[in-house]
Amino acid sequence: MTPSPPPPAAPPLNAFQYAWRSPWVRLIVFLIAGYLLYRLSGQIRTVIVDFAVAFLIAYLANPLLNWLVRGRVKRGLGVFFVVLVFLGLFTLAGALLATVSGQLVTLIQKLPEQIGTLGDTLDRATSWLSSKGVTGLDGTRASIIESAQEYVQNLGQNLVPILQQGLNSTGSILSGLLSIGGVLGQILLILLLSIYLMLDYSRVNATLLGVFPRPWQPRVLEVSELIGTAVGGYVRGQLVIATFIGVFVWLGLMIVGIPSAAAIGFLAGAFNIVPYLGPIIGATPAILLALTMPGALLKIIFVIVVFVAANQIEGNFLSPYILSKTTDLHPVTVLLAILVGVALLGFVGALLAVPTVALGKLLMQKYYFTSRIYTEGP
Repeated sequence: MTPSPPPPAAPPLNAFQYAWRSPWVRLIVFLIAGYLLYRLSGQIRTVIVDFAVAFLIAYLANPLLNWLVRGRVKRGLGVFFVVLVFLGLFTLAGALLATVSGQLVTLIQKLPEQIGTLGDTLDRATSWLSSKGVTGLDGTRASIIESAQEYVQNLGQNLVPILQQGLNSTGSILSGLLSIGGVLGQILLILLLSIYLMLDYSRVNATLLGVFPRPWQPRVLEVSELIGTAVGGYVRGQLVIATFIGVFVWLGLMIVGIPSAAAIGFLAGAFNIVPYLGPIIGATPAILLALTMPGALLKIIFVIVVFVAANQIEGNFLSPYILSKTTDLHPVTVLLAILVGVALLGFVGALLAVPTVALGKLLMQKYYFTSRIYTEGP
């Protein structure tokens, strides 16, 4: 029996393969590539943000589109329905904001006239306190009235021009919307990207996954599922909570008799995408509008009751029930995350803080708490 021939010798390494064997060469290449990627991302930051927002819209709409497809509705028709809903909400938001801004302009201009009501209230309060033996209130009324007048004048001088400019058709805000590359153009670009992403969501995901090396793809899928649980579940939960806050505030203010109750409810719901911010933002115009109505003090108390009730229902019932299914974050953790996010990145940081912390918690539960370092020590 003749022996089998030896296997052919491996071809010699070329210069690149020989150099790539060195870990230092790979480290230097990765550092240079990371630096170049960082510089490039700074130049195309707007494009990256637009794509991320469009992808988030497609991600949030995908369960609805899949449900429509299972009901034998073509995906293209489902995408058309989603776009109509988005445009309807955007148009409604613009109309409501214009309404409440116009009323606030008129309100702030008339606030100095309301100082007289404050003076009458202070007279009654000081008389009652004086009858109880409290002294030293002679200059208090004048000081409070003077401070209130100065505050209202400063508020009118600073805020009214901004609101009027936003409502003016020739103002810089609307001009920016109509200019090339303005906010309107950016919204249309995001909408167009989201339509393509919604139509080919599965194929886009497969393409993004194919960018990574094959050995990494199972881990990438695993991490993407955690991101979907933390970020997607959080965003969907916050949308439900924001809808409740908006409807609750709208109905509550409508019962109290506050003008533009629907617009203020919309503001409260929209800003409640950042936890706890909606009631704070919505309460300010509601209280200002209440100042112009008969029985202003009682109206203000009712307005405060509405917003406190909305905040308590959200914090004690809705948020723990809805968000605990996906993030299980304690309210203190949520509040601290928002404060840190605001300190680092402002409003964007407030938006990203809670889902980032939720993702970090899931990653720790998945990898760190099950690792040998955690169970046995370093």
